Amino acid sequence: MKGTPRSKKKTTAPTAHRLARLAAERAIERKAKDVVILDLRSLSPATDYFVIASGTTEVQVRAIADAVIDGCEGLDVRINHIEGYQARRWVLLDCIDVVVHVFLEEVRDFYSLERLWGDASLEKVEG
Repeated sequence: MKGTPRSKKKTTAPTAHRLARLAAERAIERKAKDVVILDLRSLSPATDYFVIASGTTEVQVRAIADAVIDGCEGLDVRINHIEGYQARRWVLLDCIDVVVHVFLEEVRDFYSLERLWGDASLEKVEG
């Protein structure tokens, strides 16, 4: 009807846990291995969740990171900072409440974030 204000469709940002799940799911779509979500809410004021995933090659690490980036863009989630994208050994995607770490397997083994954050509850995500 002409002259009647239309309500604009509002898109709501996903909760931090939902964003972590979506990032994990996007990683799994690219055949990431050992995908986990660490709940850091009671341990760190810097972020709520880590999503950690592994790739077997540098090409796969970049493909996983790209899939997560595309998923964030599709939800209008701003990625505050990206680190390691060119090197493709450890790509970090900082979405403030969720930080995604995509590792080459041997790099993940070396840094062992799950052990470093051993007090965090760990959720395994499988495809």
